[in-house]
Amino acid sequence: MLKGKQLVVYLSMTFGNPYGDEYSTEIVYRWARKMADLAIPVISLADTVGLATPLQVRTLTGFLVQQLPMTEIGVHLHSTPYNSGEKAVAALEAGCRRFDSALKGIGGCPMADDVLVGNMDTEKLISLFEEKNLVRPLHPEALHKASAIANEIFVPAI
Repeated sequence: MLKGKQLVVYLSMTFGNPYGDEYSTEIVYRWARKMADLAIPVISLADTVGLATPLQVRTLTGFLVQQLPMTEIGVHLHSTPYNSGEKAVAALEAGCRRFDSALKGIGGCPMADDVLVGNMDTEKLISLFEEKNLVRPLHPEALHKASAIANEIFVPAI
């Protein structure tokens, strides 16, 4: 770690590639292994355009968590509001404890074919983690204030 910073390497298109390029879980594993061999402390598996199914998330994430025990495996999952919970639970069941998210699920990949595909919603993830007793107590007032600011910035006035 350098001056309070920690390197995180993202493996894009971890769960599939819609652009016709070669893809396989073996390629993902090979690159993850190379990063682990270079002592990269954190590898984040990115579902760049929201293609991943919960089964894919559980299977590939779980495999890497088991195979690379000295490396923290995280996920950067894009999803629709309808399947984000299933993907998050799948990653949890696979042993993942590092999740990227954004307030309101804002953002995502502009190349995703579905306009509903965005980042995982921080508030929904916190609720899930609280249900499973996986987070320390948060400051609900601060979260509510940040959420309200996000609404002002990102939700257009009608």
